[in-house]
Amino acid sequence: MNQHTLNDSFTLSSVGLHTGLNITATFLPAPENTGICLRRVDLPGQPCYQALADYVSATERGTVLEHGKWKISTVEHALSALYALGVDNCIVEVNGPEMPILDGSARFFVREIQRVGLKEQDAERKEYIVREPIEYISEHGHRLRIEPCDHYEVDVTIAFQSILLREQHASLTNLADYPQEIAAARTFCFVREIEPLLRVGLIKGGDLKNALVIYETQMSQDGMDYFCDKLGQPHMDATKLGYLSPLNYQNEPARHKLLDVIGDFSLLGMRIRGKITAFKPGHTFNTQCVRRLRNQILSE
Repeated sequence: MNQHTLNDSFTLSSVGLHTGLNITATFLPAPENTGICLRRVDLPGQPCYQALADYVSATERGTVLEHGKWKISTVEHALSALYALGVDNCIVEVNGPEMPILDGSARFFVREIQRVGLKEQDAERKEYIVREPIEYISEHGHRLRIEPCDHYEVDVTIAFQSILLREQHASLTNLADYPQEIAAARTFCFVREIEPLLRVGLIKGGDLKNALVIYETQMSQDGMDYFCDKLGQPHMDATKLGYLSPLNYQNEPARHKLLDVIGDFSLLGMRIRGKITAFKPGHTFNTQCVRRLRNQILSE
């Protein structure tokens, strides 16, 4: 199959999750063999580098790419949408140090890619064909297996020490189903994780509109009031545990982790023909696996 780029450009803007800045990202068609490249238009010389595992510098609250002064955080949602919809070549111009968070999912990226459409190019698509199973296991219980398959599949199981979110599963056997089944799955977090970050001035752009927030450990009403004030939300009853906004899918957290796996594995720099099965995936483990696989491919 040949490579594809966008048929036209599009622009999306929203707050940045970490900085709270208003961030604009413009997606442009690109020539054959460009790959997905990210350009910081706010920096001198407008540095531009391909989205590859080589540049991963941090993974705490999203995947961060960095080279010198060029740094862009939370790239995984846009990369996931571009990969899933078959975009091989694209230049993304960003006017800040992170991608716009939008609603915490990939659905707006998908909507715009579908709106402008794709253009077939002359060069053949780069593809890694999995010939034999490869397995990665971490000391913390994360597991990822890549095995032969005649198309691209992803299967994800997540597990947390949580009364509300223990083990959950999601799978995608056909990328054509991504827009309906995966794209609207939002990033999620626990109140116990983000409340300390809010107190020290981090995740300045976070609110209940761009993340699925899980409240599982009861706090005082004063603590809940403070939490809501920091997020710019009406006060809530601190005795009511649960998800603080309605779910888009019953297993939305697992679907979002699947979305992340697709985005992180796009950092391989080529398509994959094979099945990825992940247990307890996360950006750190995902990108470590991608880097090892990329090094293996380049050394062959």
